[in-house]
Amino acid sequence: MKDSTRTLFNRIKYLPLANNGTVYLSFGGEARMEYVDFQNEDWGRLGIGHNNFLLQRYSLHADLNIGERIRVFTQIRSAWEGGRKNGPRPIDEDKLNIQNLFVDFTAFKNTAQSLKLRIGRQELDYGSGRLISVREGPNLRLYFTGGKLMYASSKFFIDAFVMMADTINTGAFDNKSSKEINLWGVYSKLIFPEAGNLDFYYLGIRRNAALFEEGLAREIRQTLGARYWKYGGGFIYNFEAAYQFGKFGQGNILAWTASADIGYSFEGIKGKPTINLRHDYISGDNKAGDGNLQTFNPLYPKGGYFGFSPQIGPVNLIDLHPYTTVGLSNKLVLQADVVFNWRYSLKDGVYRPSGILNLKGASSAKRYIGTAYLVSLNYTINKFITINTGAQYFRTGSFIDDLISDPKDGLFINSRVAVKF
Repeated sequence: MKDSTRTLFNRIKYLPLANNGTVYLSFGGEARMEYVDFQNEDWGRLGIGHNNFLLQRYSLHADLNIGERIRVFTQIRSAWEGGRKNGPRPIDEDKLNIQNLFVDFTAFKNTAQSLKLRIGRQELDYGSGRLISVREGPNLRLYFTGGKLMYASSKFFIDAFVMMADTINTGAFDNKSSKEINLWGVYSKLIFPEAGNLDFYYLGIRRNAALFEEGLAREIRQTLGARYWKYGGGFIYNFEAAYQFGKFGQGNILAWTASADIGYSFEGIKGKPTINLRHDYISGDNKAGDGNLQTFNPLYPKGGYFGFSPQIGPVNLIDLHPYTTVGLSNKLVLQADVVFNWRYSLKDGVYRPSGILNLKGASSAKRYIGTAYLVSLNYTINKFITINTGAQYFRTGSFIDDLISDPKDGLFINSRVAVKF
């Protein structure tokens, strides 16, 4: 912004604090409002019926750059929920909190490579968001407190980090720090020009009270994974696999996931339509009550990875997911999906996108969970304002019909307006 016409907006985005331009400040923010209308949440099991509510999120940030070596970034966030019959979920409300407050120290930087250390409260987002994500879909974005070392070159990137995750409360400045490291790892990306990208990662977590259908116990889990992917014109693909091991109480953890997403982007056709087919296998527990655990843990995934509805997450799951996108104009994009969902293991239940147990399943011999039909529209008015609206109809399958005495299909509708500057 420093070389552009000095409009009011440019002054907000670039405010020099030194005559030579080496010290400058930038401000920005967001206001987001979302209306949610849910019919038969959790397939009628809770007896809530119709449930509609309003979500709001507001944030302001300041970015101070001191020369080429030091950067200080801070962001304050306020998120509200109103009208939900059963109160705010952990992803809905946090009235006032510091979302980001970190310092970057650049050890070296040139045209070929850079090395940077980031210390403080910060957000993490890696790969396709299956395991570590800022979780942009829900009202509350995730954050952590700790340190991260980042190396980048033209074809290779690697981050190493140690983090603490807070317990989120709904009031003002009342979130509780764990005061111990509970997330650590290394994430790398290697770029093959014209051929795709290869990610390798190692992630570790520690949770003092982790709940699965197998039980409640202390969990120390390690994840090794790889991802090979390519987006753009023509064939597009995203293959990912991860293996998990560790301890669950006195028992052992042995879990895994594998995913394939292949498609084609028709760049030469108006609207640039794409067609894709995803297929996921995600392990569940093999034997109830033996103390060992084969249930996959998605760690800190983004919400809505398998549809809008917060009913089914990437745990003990087999899914088949065809979807398509098309640009109806240069500002309006339509996406349509169908997701078929089965339990991977008949000895384990259904979990929410966060990994929290939703419905126990060891007592049922039925495998099919249900089918989700989705449609969404994304309208970009300009670089500041976007509008999203979507609907999901969830038709219950034999598993839900077996466990719930009066099962009901679910309908989820939401509309969101976001303004950023």
